Amino acid sequence: MLKKWLIVFCSVFLLFFWAGIPGASAAATKFIIINKSSNKLAYYEDSKLKRVFKVGTGRSQSLTPEGKFKIVQKIINRPYYKGNIPGGDPRNPLGNRWMGFNARGTSGSTYGIHGNNNPGSIGGYVSSGCVRMYDNEVEWLYSQVPINTVVIITSSGKSFDAIAKSYGYNVKPGGNTGTTGDTLKIGSRGDAVADLQRKLTKLGFNTGGIDGVFGPATDKAVRAFQKSKRLTADGIVGPKTWSALNGSSSQPGTTLANSGTLRKGSKGSAVKELQQRLTARGYNTRGTDGIFGANTEKAVIALQKASRLTTDGGVGPAKKKAILK
Repeated sequence: MLKKWLIVFCSVFLLFFWAGIPGASAAATKFIIINKSSNKLAYYEDSKLKRVFKVGTGRSQSLTPEGKFKIVQKIINRPYYKGNIPGGDPRNPLGNRWMGFNARGTSGSTYGIHGNNNPGSIGGYVSSGCVRMYDNEVEWLYSQVPINTVVIITSSGKSFDAIAKSYGYNVKPGGNTGTTGDTLKIGSRGDAVADLQRKLTKLGFNTGGIDGVFGPATDKAVRAFQKSKRLTADGIVGPKTWSALNGSSSQPGTTLANSGTLRKGSKGSAVKELQQRLTARGYNTRGTDGIFGANTEKAVIALQKASRLTTDGGVGPAKKKAILK
């Protein structure tokens, strides 16, 4: 009888143990490190540094808490209750994404990683304790991290890999150490170039694709953007060009959201925004000319299929939600 009881006990124990391994392993594959000394945020996936971003943190050393926390809230277009500003409003200082973490015994509504309506503040010591990002960059991060993702906040002179190791993570070498905002020019490659291409495409400057390679088409798009902002049109993406890009892309267009149903033959600014958004998401419309032609229709149908929507090539309210999300 005792032997039978021990067999049952061990079987149940092993079942729970094995069942727990995948969840624990999956939770450990993604984590975030924020270093207040450099005001940079590192995103790790599968034990490898994937992207690094500039952030804004607390006005004084004590405002942004340090330690190991977890993301416990995720909200799109969170209202700014203190100022009675609705979510999605261009005046909202929380931007378009909120990822709240449970620092100092809070429930995720006090401290968060969020967007911002003042791109010039990113990189500085500016907040009341939260971590600010550019709107378009926090959108990307929001799409990557699930609830319970670990957030480590520290002030350190160490590399991100060294900080990760000090918290018990076995990180792999060779991750992307380039920060979005680094100086880029023809010949540059990597995630920062892909991010540059997304921003330019979203603004209507055709880079010929989003492949992470700074080639002639990207150079041409950069020069056109620089010229439109009255910057030196040298094709080199330095601090001034990044600032102009982030300032422009932080205010997404609303023409598409407020337009009627679009379909083949439609023309105008709403179609152009549709083309920009489709191209930025990898559905190539082969140009952003504001004319809903065969290539735009093909891109719309591809997105509809991926989103499991009716594949009629038209863009009505339901299709807009899929494109604007």
